[in-house]
Amino acid sequence: MPRPISKRTQANAKIATDNVHDAAAAIKAVKGFKKTKFDETVNVVFHLGIDPKQADQIIRGSVSLPHGIGRSARVICFCPSDKVAIAKANGAIEAGAEELVAKIEAGWFEFDVAIASPDMMRVVSRLGKVLGPKGLMPSPKAGTVTPDIASAVKEYAAGKQEYRNDDGGNVHGVIGKMSFSEQALHENFDAFLAVIHKIRPASAKGTYIKKCVISGCMSPGVQVSA
Repeated sequence: MPRPISKRTQANAKIATDNVHDAAAAIKAVKGFKKTKFDETVNVVFHLGIDPKQADQIIRGSVSLPHGIGRSARVICFCPSDKVAIAKANGAIEAGAEELVAKIEAGWFEFDVAIASPDMMRVVSRLGKVLGPKGLMPSPKAGTVTPDIASAVKEYAAGKQEYRNDDGGNVHGVIGKMSFSEQALHENFDAFLAVIHKIRPASAKGTYIKKCVISGCMSPGVQVSA
């Protein structure tokens, strides 16, 4: 017996999502879907004309959006003992060297982002097999390996996000919350889009952004012209 269609699904279906919209119209449509009982995250997906199997076409980096993303992150920092106080003062929930590595080796993973100073990577490398698969290994490309750990910790704790392409050439990101104004979501989207255009690989030929979709975490997607 077919599963009944919920009232929320029926209400959302009334909003046309098949056509390509400009960013303002797409955001207005997404915010127009029937609301949930919680403040939904607003996501964006860019389907790119890249070959993920080619090393020179891998897309990876980090971005701070003008209005943040509506949430903070739990940040840890691998650093020498004389930098621990600085890291914690800027928002790190844990900081240290060998003792922090040992804590993670023992099974602790209650963090979202790991920052490391370059001189700590010889220590952190022991965690490659456990942090790598979880997407938590510090990386220079993502700005999570840096001598300026104070700024990096502060930015990531405030909502700076890392992005990378998946095997299908898609880049997923967050542009805010449903409670954000349409203007704030639009400005965040434009900032993310500008970064995606800026990092286009020189070897990527043809159409670069093949498709772009904005959606709430519980709503249908709306295609955006990008």
